[in-house]
Amino acid sequence: MARPEQVLVLEPQHELKFRGPFTDVVTATLKLTNPTDRNVCFKVKTTAPRRYCVRPNSGVIDPGSSVNVSVMLQPFDYDPNEKSKHKFMVQSMLAPYDMTDMEGVWKEAKPEELMDSKLRCAFEMPLENDKTHESESNKTVSSSASSVKTEHSVLPKSASASLDDGEVKKIMEECKRLQMEVQRLRDENKQIREDDGLRKRKVTSMAASHSSSMATSAMRDEGLSTRVLAFCVLFFVIGVIIGKLAL
Repeated sequence: MARPEQVLVLEPQHELKFRGPFTDVVTATLKLTNPTDRNVCFKVKTTAPRRYCVRPNSGVIDPGSSVNVSVMLQPFDYDPNEKSKHKFMVQSMLAPYDMTDMEGVWKEAKPEELMDSKLRCAFEMPLENDKTHESESNKTVSSSASSVKTEHSVLPKSASASLDDGEVKKIMEECKRLQMEVQRLRDENKQIREDDGLRKRKVTSMAASHSSSMATSAMRDEGLSTRVLAFCVLFFVIGVIIGKLAL
């Protein structure tokens, strides 16, 4: 029984072109489009799996959606006299409605359910004129990119400069506010020290006055006792004199 026709639309349809130089990885893009109203499973296979890296190499494409497959050719020594015999095959099938395991679906798929398309590989080296044109284009693109980069770099610089001025003003205002706060705290501290000194002086003066009053009262007491003693002596002397006169 013949296999059904491929339902996926391939771009390109028949040939994958890889453009050198091949001293580095060269990538070709294969676009797969699903025009049906069913999910479609796909696989990408190659006859030279060690020479290529394919991402993604399998998957499911939703109805009306597309997938870009990157085919990366690994670096190699290019021989223009050697023709490429590498080929790719895109294999697909309509996904079952109750699909849960894609690997299981591929294993259980019947041959009449599988669809495939084959593509050959072609290697191309750029001509000298193409190289010159490409280098000039690259220079033009790089110069344009650098000019655009310069313009963008200048604009943010001015914007950052104005932003810095604003920040500086804010910092200066904050410094002034902090200086005023420090001065206020110094004045408060000075006032507190003055009040403390005044209280100390009051306490000292009160203590001195108290001690002086105590000393004065003591002196008064001492003077009073001296006078009493003097009066006593005087009265004794007068008594003695009166006694002698009476005899």
